Amino acid sequence: MAEFFDNFRQIVLQKRPLIDVRAPIEYEKGAFPGSINLPLMSDEERHLVGIAYKQKGNAEAVKLGHELVSGEVKKRRVQAWCDFKKSHPDALLYCFRGGQRSQISQCWMGEAGCEIERLRGGHKAFRRFLIEETERVASQIKPVVLGGRTGSGKTLLLKTMDHAIDLEGLANHRGSSFGRKLTPQPSQIDFENALAYDLIDQDAAGRKRLVFEDEGRNVGRLYLPLPLYHRLEKAPLVILETPMSRRVEITFDEYVLQAQKGYEDAGLQNPFAAWAEDIAAALQRIHKRLGGERFKEVKNLFESACRSQLSQGDMQAHKTWVEYLLREYYDPMYDYQITKRADRVVFRGQWEAVREYLLKDTAR
Repeated sequence: MAEFFDNFRQIVLQKRPLIDVRAPIEYEKGAFPGSINLPLMSDEERHLVGIAYKQKGNAEAVKLGHELVSGEVKKRRVQAWCDFKKSHPDALLYCFRGGQRSQISQCWMGEAGCEIERLRGGHKAFRRFLIEETERVASQIKPVVLGGRTGSGKTLLLKTMDHAIDLEGLANHRGSSFGRKLTPQPSQIDFENALAYDLIDQDAAGRKRLVFEDEGRNVGRLYLPLPLYHRLEKAPLVILETPMSRRVEITFDEYVLQAQKGYEDAGLQNPFAAWAEDIAAALQRIHKRLGGERFKEVKNLFESACRSQLSQGDMQAHKTWVEYLLREYYDPMYDYQITKRADRVVFRGQWEAVREYLLKDTAR
């Protein structure tokens, strides 16, 4: 078996599993899809070795590292790597630069009878490849942006098409003031890496006409890579038009029914209270933009709906504040934004018409 592996494109297309032997603090800042953190050193061990390196040089740092990771500690870590490799025969190994840490890990695995290749250049080289591929693919695609008022079902429509990139799914955010989910968003690096994987997959499939939801630069606290954002802000715009009654149902299902179920599934002590607190906080965040009277009105509608649910088990009252928000907050804001981009609109229609248009358009 070769010592190094550097066909990064194959890693993406084959979804090769990866063993990341960096310290947990490094992994949390950003890793790759399909990777697992099985560190050579803990955060504290890495910190101590770093001090030794600065004060006494590389040789003493390596010596200390071997002292810290020895005996049963070493045995457990090598066993964890080998167990993962046995469960995932195509797994690869990496550290930050493809240097000493992955070399030591690879050597110890080999001594245990478990051969594995490591990424040439480590995390740094693979990360650079993904950034460059994002820029390359972004420069070659012909993007189409799917717009529409809040609750029109844009994300639902995207999920029915193979040639779409789900930015909200990758960012784990619904893309609005109420878009936070119970689980946190990924790190910026994790988001960019996952996006690069999707772009490379689409490129390999020969798809150049890709559909993206109308998001702007940010999705929650994450932001799109500039090369892609610049392409999207000039791309043709297709508007999905959905009746208010349907928009209320879609928003109610996602932000009330599914959201409350998510809080319940998380095993929280009082899931309803936690959900209601988060919605109230979201309302507070848009207080200034709503204005005093509208904020007071929607707050009263929300609190009334909560009381109705708690006393009668009736969740339908939540549709009242949902519709109020759509009409009084989201629609005026959207209408203002879309008028500034009217020259980019190439098609308008309801679900089936828009889907048919997008499918035909991407087939060109």
